[in-house]
Amino acid sequence: MNTLDLPLREQAAAIAAGDADPAELLAAALTRIEQRNPAINAVVETFPERSREMLDAAPAGPLHGVPVVIKDEWPLPWRAQRFGAVELLAPTAPGESGPYRALRDAGAVIAGVGNMHELGAGSTGNISFYGPARNPWNTDRCPGGSSSGPASAVAARLVAGAVGADGVGSIRLPAAYCGLTGLKPTFGRSAMEGHHMAAVTSTIVSGPLCTDAADCRLLGSALFGEELAAGDAVGLRIGVVRDTVSEDVAPEVRDACEAAIEALRTETGGEVREIALADIEAAALAAVLIINTESLGGVAPERLNRLHPDLSPLNRGFLKYRMLLPAAATVQASRVRTLMRRRLAALFEQVDAIAWPTVAAVAPPLEAPLVELPSGTLTADQANVRGTGLANLTGIPSIGAPVGLSSDGLPIGLQLQAAWGRDELLLDAAEALERANGRRWVEALPPLAEAAPTEA
Repeated sequence: MNTLDLPLREQAAAIAAGDADPAELLAAALTRIEQRNPAINAVVETFPERSREMLDAAPAGPLHGVPVVIKDEWPLPWRAQRFGAVELLAPTAPGESGPYRALRDAGAVIAGVGNMHELGAGSTGNISFYGPARNPWNTDRCPGGSSSGPASAVAARLVAGAVGADGVGSIRLPAAYCGLTGLKPTFGRSAMEGHHMAAVTSTIVSGPLCTDAADCRLLGSALFGEELAAGDAVGLRIGVVRDTVSEDVAPEVRDACEAAIEALRTETGGEVREIALADIEAAALAAVLIINTESLGGVAPERLNRLHPDLSPLNRGFLKYRMLLPAAATVQASRVRTLMRRRLAALFEQVDAIAWPTVAAVAPPLEAPLVELPSGTLTADQANVRGTGLANLTGIPSIGAPVGLSSDGLPIGLQLQAAWGRDELLLDAAEALERANGRRWVEALPPLAEAAPTEA
């Protein structure tokens, strides 16, 4: 097997044992990007000389010599972030972002920058200054957003791990669409320095996208600056909610997630408890309101009237719409946040994790990101945010894991959420879920990766 096809942790172990040459591994990753990336547009820039310099200076850390991709949301010493857009409202510059330093200090090598949904303002990845990223399972489908490129790159096995960012689901959504595991950390626990909203955001976090939970644990440990120790999820109390997030979903998604929850219960010797959590959709709306108002610092109407003409019409209108948001709406959103935090604190005395589908339907077409649900036809953005916004609003950790494939061969994802600071428990639960299904879904390969063109 090509070393590049091994999980992140096994690549690191092979290098540490002297069984793999990190320079050859980097060269293989760059070659694979050249070969596979044109079909998916996951990586928008490579910089071989900088990557080799990073490798030459890499310390003997837990990720020594392992190539990874980083989202276009994070500046690098030699490259400013572009945020998937022709311009940003605030100036950007090259620099040592927190995720960059975390990767560098762990010995990892950044092989390229991942595409992302324009301005992070979408859950599909179908709009970007660089052109849309594509899903390796079906290149006519959305890869999810806004961490579209990182997810597509890992799913296509260009690299074994990538760093994304999650403000209203932007790691978990592409993980679900691309058949990956993605961890949205507890707010404030992972590296954020250098993000253009780091000083004001109360929702955005950095996090890992990998093929499985053990790799997310390794990459997440680097981003957290502390080891995310492995434990077990024995006796896991799983809470399920009979609400829109679990009921108004495509039948195949509902069935796969219900089967996965039962398999997780059996594997852990735990129990499933039906719980009530009111106002989930209001929480999602509150998360959207807060992240949008927090991004308005320093923005004036005259600046919005000089937006670059190549910015998508959707985001041109959306940016101007933000200026019309009444302050009262933001105040009310903060009240909803307090209410939901209190409700979750009470629920997490009864259950260890809350489970529901990450997305209501599998990846929609790039040309028309619409999903068919029992309630009717919705845009993917409408359907997606209602299942992911709660974790960002309240700051709790959440993980998305693959639990099946639809009849047309597209991944289905389950989301688990836990109490503040219990990121490790979510990783333990995701690993238990992998054992329960024999690792079938974390080892499934999209057609693009199965093709395995000739590589150096």
